[in-house]
Amino acid sequence: MKKNILFVILEGFADWEAAYLSTAIRTFDPDQYDVKTVSLEKKAVESIGGFRVIPDYDIHDMPKDYEALILIGGTSWRGESAQQIRPLAERCFHDGRILAGICDASAFLGTIGLLNDVRHTSNDCDNLKQWAKNAYTGEINYIVEPAVRDEKIITANGVSPLEFAREVLMALNIAPENEILNWYQFYKYGIYNGDQN
Repeated sequence: MKKNILFVILEGFADWEAAYLSTAIRTFDPDQYDVKTVSLEKKAVESIGGFRVIPDYDIHDMPKDYEALILIGGTSWRGESAQQIRPLAERCFHDGRILAGICDASAFLGTIGLLNDVRHTSNDCDNLKQWAKNAYTGEINYIVEPAVRDEKIITANGVSPLEFAREVLMALNIAPENEILNWYQFYKYGIYNGDQN
């Protein structure tokens, strides 16, 4: 049976932040993983780029068994409705599953206290502190990098979907590291190094 990788998408999601990762998962190991989408309701959500997506699941009927929860950034994470994602993220975190957030979704993780004790990044540390207020005490663990992986927690800024994808792929252990790095080099720089053994 395939393992589920759940992509949480909200209204106004940043379509480019999911594209590389979802495609890579299906390319590297289509027999092991299933890419599925989750939203607040099972009705169409529209991306920033105008793609309308009907989620596979809503937050009430999503599978309880999954390998990773991927929070895709966008324009809705600062709204009150996004708080409905909090229990899902907290459960994922406490169960020790892969939890990843990019752009404002990474900052959202900071607002609910999940980044305080792990190395992480986001769009901007000062903005994160201002939004999260007292819930965020992890500034010492903030790293100014495009993407950061600390065990099973992956965060990235909104203009680093390739680095985000690379780190999630590494956490999934979906392929040998050199294959993941070759994939990253190819999409980042248009350079394919082939087998480096």
